[in-house]
Amino acid sequence: MSVFRIAYVSALLVVLVLALAGLSTTASGQGDSPQVYVLRVDGTVNPSLVRYLDRGITKAEKDGAAACVIELDTPGGLLSSTEDIVRRISEATVPVVVYVPKGSWAASAGAFITLAADVAAMAPESVIGASTPIAGGGGQLSDDERAKAVNLARQWMKSIAEEHGRNEEAAMAAVTEAASFTPNEARGTVALSSFNQEFLGVERLDPPLIDDAGAGDIEELLGRLQAGILLADGTPFSISSSAGLHYIDMTEMERFLLAISDPTIAYILLSIGMLGLLIELLHPGVILPGVLGGVCLLLGVYSLGILEANYAGLLLVVLAFALFVAEVFTPTFGLLFAGGMVSLVAGSLLLFSGTPFEVNPWVMGVVIGAIATIFILVVTVIIRSQRRPVNTGREGLIGQTAVVRVALDPKGTVFVEGEIWNAWMEGEKADPGEEVTVTAVDGLRLKVVKKAK
Repeated sequence: MSVFRIAYVSALLVVLVLALAGLSTTASGQGDSPQVYVLRVDGTVNPSLVRYLDRGITKAEKDGAAACVIELDTPGGLLSSTEDIVRRISEATVPVVVYVPKGSWAASAGAFITLAADVAAMAPESVIGASTPIAGGGGQLSDDERAKAVNLARQWMKSIAEEHGRNEEAAMAAVTEAASFTPNEARGTVALSSFNQEFLGVERLDPPLIDDAGAGDIEELLGRLQAGILLADGTPFSISSSAGLHYIDMTEMERFLLAISDPTIAYILLSIGMLGLLIELLHPGVILPGVLGGVCLLLGVYSLGILEANYAGLLLVVLAFALFVAEVFTPTFGLLFAGGMVSLVAGSLLLFSGTPFEVNPWVMGVVIGAIATIFILVVTVIIRSQRRPVNTGREGLIGQTAVVRVALDPKGTVFVEGEIWNAWMEGEKADPGEEVTVTAVDGLRLKVVKKAK
């Protein structure tokens, strides 16, 4: 029995040793073959993207990734969100690579993010630059405001380029002159365009603005990083040759929040929300417009908050709908409605004033026209219903056709609306079966006249 126990314990020890060896091998394999985590950014830079990038970089850090690649395609976005992303990249404990895919932009805020990365790479037919601060919504910065914004952005861009050994003059020109560069121009492998040469005073960039140019897709970029590249400051950089790609996609909620964090979508949601509540106020009991309007209004307000919309514009839009409601209950013959339309147009134009965003003008025109049309139709229906004669109860009998049951001479009975009523006529007689018309109701009696033929 003791021999059996010894054999049993020995077998358990062997199994345990093998299991530990397997775990050690797995852990060793994971350590030898770290993954390159890939995040995809396509759209305006806003807090929704900040949260997604922070989640992806944090996961790459926790999993010990070889690098974290951000595929970037953006026309720009909010300065505050750009600052958050640049700060997160600078604090990352894994190398962060920003890659601008083929046919994509790293414009405005995108240029700051790209140059702040440990490795800045661009594909053919992409572009980087054009980072001059602008006012959105069709607004214009004053000379003093523009000077302050440009100087601040220029110095920030200079510090980012200096930190990574990139071409400081070219980086600052992207801010002060709205300069844009192709991948090979930014890498310094070809001569600059005449426009760029004019204000930079050089034929080509040295040091370059980016670290790698020419990778047609993410797989080719991975191969270049595995083979090793020289960064803009001359430092070699490479990752494990056995590293593979691991994509971290947005969650459904992140996709939804990003989708509604669009100025045009936010404006449409706000308008639908206000219109739905307006219809519910003017015609209580419909329910659906009120529920839909409430949901859209909350989503619209959330989106406007994300996009840092102008509160003056939002208040003007709210005032417009308040004037529309007042028009229904106050006989001003259209004056309040006209004031509401002026307020709505002004609010729509100011909604994104002072931000890098703007609402599509065609969408704005269609929405304003639709709101005016729907309001006029709803008010017309309400007015008609108020003016329509009452057609229920006793008053509803007036004008109805009745059939004589007991001869009217001048008193008798008639049958109308399924009931028999006492009735009388003045100066006329009517035999049973004849049709008469009710002209008045006097208590429980109807006054009738012969029906015109």
